[in-house]
Amino acid sequence: MLTPVVDDDGAPFWEYAARGELRVQACAEPDCGELRFPPRPCCPHCHSFDSEWRRMSGKGRVWSYVIPHPPLLPDYAAQAPYNVIVVELADAPRIRIVGNLVSGPEAPLNSVTQQRIRIGAKVQVVFTHSKDGKSGIALPRWVLERP
Repeated sequence: MLTPVVDDDGAPFWEYAARGELRVQACAEPDCGELRFPPRPCCPHCHSFDSEWRRMSGKGRVWSYVIPHPPLLPDYAAQAPYNVIVVELADAPRIRIVGNLVSGPEAPLNSVTQQRIRIGAKVQVVFTHSKDGKSGIALPRWVLERP
């Protein structure tokens, strides 16, 4: 599993993911409260630098998907073909998160066939922890609510 580069703005997202929680950054201004993803230092709506992390249910629906095939970057080519889905969160329909649809938290990327992926399919987040045990990173992946 390739691990993401963690920056200061996104670090809390990865800390919560390592604990099995899907959280989204929100503006902490009482008159705003807009959710934002990806995380960033300033609210694009009111320009406040105050933020908090709100827990999401982890439920969503497949908004879009693609199946990459080689030629790909070497780190990805060995795993292809696999799916990459865009999930629209049920709690926050304007928030979309990219991930993979898998049959279970530790399943390989190609564990769900392309024929089973449907736009609008309901999904639930699961977290896959890095195999090296050093990075402390847990990637959000998605499973079908009705397998």
